[in-house]
Amino acid sequence: MGFGNYLKDVKARIRETDVESVRKVVEASKGKAGNGNGAGPILIDVREKDEWTEGFIPGARWIPRGFLELRIEDQVPEPSSDIILYCAGGTRSALAAQALATLGYTNVKSMAGGFTAWKRAGLPFDRPFIMTQEQSLRYARHTMLPEVGEAGQVKLLKSKILCLGAGGLGSPSGLYLAAAGVGTLGFVDDDVVDASNLQRQILHSTERVGLPKVESAKKAIAGLNPDVKVVAHQTRLSSENVMDIIKDYDVIVDGADNFPTRYLLNDAALKLGKPVVHASIYRFEGQLTSFIPGEGPCYRCLYPSPPPPDMAPSCQEAGVLGVLCGVIGTLQANEAIKIVLGIGKSMSGRLLMFDALGLKFRELKLRKDPHCPTCGEGIKPENIQLIDYQEFCNVRL
Repeated sequence: MGFGNYLKDVKARIRETDVESVRKVVEASKGKAGNGNGAGPILIDVREKDEWTEGFIPGARWIPRGFLELRIEDQVPEPSSDIILYCAGGTRSALAAQALATLGYTNVKSMAGGFTAWKRAGLPFDRPFIMTQEQSLRYARHTMLPEVGEAGQVKLLKSKILCLGAGGLGSPSGLYLAAAGVGTLGFVDDDVVDASNLQRQILHSTERVGLPKVESAKKAIAGLNPDVKVVAHQTRLSSENVMDIIKDYDVIVDGADNFPTRYLLNDAALKLGKPVVHASIYRFEGQLTSFIPGEGPCYRCLYPSPPPPDMAPSCQEAGVLGVLCGVIGTLQANEAIKIVLGIGKSMSGRLLMFDALGLKFRELKLRKDPHCPTCGEGIKPENIQLIDYQEFCNVRL
């Protein structure tokens, strides 16, 4: 029969599309929640790694032809999904389309002309972030996970996460985010390391007592992972600086220990559309949730007004089990990584409660308050006003 006739027969049985149609797909998916998540067809590049590194169509996922049948179900679990495959010239993608049809995928097309035709048309393309040999070794246990892979690890390396506080919660979350390869890690804290912190704040050490916590965090993380850029914000979050500080970060990990800061962060994050992973701890108990603008409730839906100061004593006043900080802070890091990668089920709309003495977890549903003053019906984020939060929380300075 010969390969030429075989390929002709394959192309007669599959569906093909052209560069112009794919261009429209790419344009239509810009600014939406990622190819394949409600933003149109899923674009898959089936070329080899050396070809992929030279450039790829924006928004495309990379699954080499030799691994397509093995990995497609992890990447695209729904067989009826709209899929467009492309290679260098249209041959491998045609054969790949036939293979996916054999696996039960019913809506697959091959782009005629492949990436070569895309470039000849003068259309834009992206170049991937290439991990170094050292990074490939360091993150190997991540990249072998289909839900992460090299693409996910690159997302982490490009991501920016802010830890509000470098204390009990910021310590474990910061260390695990750094170990995971988060490219830029910010810390907001105006305090210095005290000997009484060392029972739970594992970012710090005895020889760094008296050093600003953000500088101590910087030293600890530099020793753990040189890939991570640490940005030290040695200040207290306020209405005057909050917008400038959080605007460049992808996710905020809230380890604040007071209500005025939590309300301030909530309102500023809603204005800027920033997801917040919130947690709090008290003696032997901790709780965790995520506030994702436009997706679920916000902090004011959970706490419309702050409790009286005598009903919410600080760790300094009531004490806290050191290891509790590790449990809850690590869960915060887990949640932040999921949000960056867009995997799993977020804690938005759910509140996780942990009892360290009983070693029990329980989950509560959180509902969005339609009358919430900051995320309720008819409220525009740009109209949210940053108020005097000390007065709102009845805090006497």
